[in-house]
Amino acid sequence: MAIESKKAWWQDPSLGLDVIRIYLGVGLMVRGALFIGHPEVLLDFLKGSHSWFLPLAAAQYVAAAHLCGGILLALGLGTRVAAAVQIPPLLGAVLFVHLGEGLLTAGQSLEFAALVLAMLTAFTAFGSGRLSLDAWIARRNAETQGDEAAGLAYLEEIDVDVDEIIEDGDLEHAHAHAHT
Repeated sequence: MAIESKKAWWQDPSLGLDVIRIYLGVGLMVRGALFIGHPEVLLDFLKGSHSWFLPLAAAQYVAAAHLCGGILLALGLGTRVAAAVQIPPLLGAVLFVHLGEGLLTAGQSLEFAALVLAMLTAFTAFGSGRLSLDAWIARRNAETQGDEAAGLAYLEEIDVDVDEIIEDGDLEHAHAHAHT
């Protein structure tokens, strides 16, 4: 007979990813607020263009993506979309702004921008975790609508371990039917 051991909440490795997602979201939100408060910082990065419109439009997109996307990432709401809309600005920052500086510079801008790009790519691919509004909404929908199979399918889609979250036998039964 197999003995199932329940992990304490602080022993769940997925919570570590939630902490990283929250920190990344707050950092990007602060960066977006900086770009809104001081647009010249961002426009200086984009000054290589010979057009007046492209830098201005890009600056608006970057500021909005970082501010709104950062808030959504921190909350874990629409995590995949919130991360995906921030990939183009970060890709541009890595390729066009920081790549010329090279690696191992004093500010480590290239390394940091590449790290943020990698994290955004991971959250775009894998979504949010247990400690997110996405997971909470899916659990609430499953409870209130009685559609456990759909709620569990969504939880699995956002890579939440449904067996640890939901202890109810009926929901586990619905979980088994969601795979068929």
